Amino acid sequence: MTLGGFRLWPRSLATRTALVLLTGLMLVQIAGLTIHALDRIDMQQVAQTREVAGQIFSLFRAVAATPADRRAEVLAAMHRNARFAVVLSDAPPATELPPMPLSALRRFWMAVEAGPLLHMDRSTGGGMQERRSWANSDFMRRNFGTPGVAPVDIVAHGGLQTHRMAMGIRLSDGSWLNFQAELGPPRPWHSPTFMGAFGLMTAVAAGLTLWAVRRLTQPVRVLAAAAEALGRDVNAPPLPETGPEEVATAAVAFNTMARRIRRFVDDRTTLLTAIGHDLRTPITRLKLRAEFMDDDDLRSKMLCDLEELEAMVAATLAFGRDAQTAEPVVSLDLAELLRTILDEAGDARPQIAERLAFEGPSHFTVRVRSLAMKRALTNLVSNAIAYGGAARVRLVTDAAGTATIAIEDDGPGIPPEELERVFEPFYRVESSRNRETGGTGLGLPIARDILRAHGGDAVLANRPSGGLVAKITLPV
Repeated sequence: MTLGGFRLWPRSLATRTALVLLTGLMLVQIAGLTIHALDRIDMQQVAQTREVAGQIFSLFRAVAATPADRRAEVLAAMHRNARFAVVLSDAPPATELPPMPLSALRRFWMAVEAGPLLHMDRSTGGGMQERRSWANSDFMRRNFGTPGVAPVDIVAHGGLQTHRMAMGIRLSDGSWLNFQAELGPPRPWHSPTFMGAFGLMTAVAAGLTLWAVRRLTQPVRVLAAAAEALGRDVNAPPLPETGPEEVATAAVAFNTMARRIRRFVDDRTTLLTAIGHDLRTPITRLKLRAEFMDDDDLRSKMLCDLEELEAMVAATLAFGRDAQTAEPVVSLDLAELLRTILDEAGDARPQIAERLAFEGPSHFTVRVRSLAMKRALTNLVSNAIAYGGAARVRLVTDAAGTATIAIEDDGPGIPPEELERVFEPFYRVESSRNRETGGTGLGLPIARDILRAHGGDAVLANRPSGGLVAKITLPV
């Protein structure tokens, strides 16, 4: 799945697992933050209501207990809050704010006195008016010190939803104590340590998630590396059968498979070598008997076929010996090896020395099995010389750590449908290869097997200008 060239769903199992876990962590964090924000909003609204209600009724208590002629003086001395306007007036506050909802007014009133008896009606001024009977109430005794009945009218507008409030409380002489208050919006994230703590918690959780995913997917990477090593060398060391139960079970199964593959390869190689070895004796007898034939033409043809058969047997025995030889890996100058192979080919065939060329760096070191690598490259160069009359070798390296070798010839090429079949043992393309030049059909298969055992490969392609090119890739 891609979007604008960007892959939305990664290929790596570790990245997919980490992405799913981090996405789940983000969703959990968002849900937790939402719950936290709603709780803080409720707490801030309760605290704000309690603060405003406390200020209002503190002022009301002081003003109500003060003689009428001194109320303005007391009010000016007590009030110091810039967000809170208090005036004495003959009428309730005039405002464009909507009436305060009954539930909000109850919550506001309960902030200073729990559970009073409420009598609600509509005032003619359009606000919500609450008349409270304070007969023998605790509030009356606390604030005025004498029992009795003191009907009080309250007109309230606005509230927490509008972030502004207007309230008027009628005093005993008929005047009104009017309040105008600015109620700030809730600030659920207003905390000096919240973002730091949240960032630290998220970083720790993400780090633990990535560490756990890497540890959990490590056995998969080890298994992939072991499979790659087994593809290069059938005698690669087995996997350690340790760790969690599932990992140990997979390691046991992999090691069992590797043993079976080794046994199959050994059996096949042993069988092939044994057959080749056993054929040498009857071939020798046939050659001796052919020498006593009177027909010279028939004798020559039979000896030619027997020599070809003997060459195939020799190649088979060499193939078996190579498969069973455990040659150590050493450092080798690949550029120098290619020049040496071309020089030897030029010494053997001086007539084509001018059609042998090398292009590439002066030195380039790789870790390979030297004898096996020389045989693989010699087979490919010899193949180009025998069937194409030339061998131009080009060595190129890239930043990814891969060496590419191109061996070009000037021959007739190979039909496209045969380019892969020529790597099959003993297969020869009769229409494009001269049988008289020799060859048993094992040179290319041996070269590819050696290169693949080193983690590389060899492919053939026809050149647009004519001839064939063998492209070799070899990891550094």
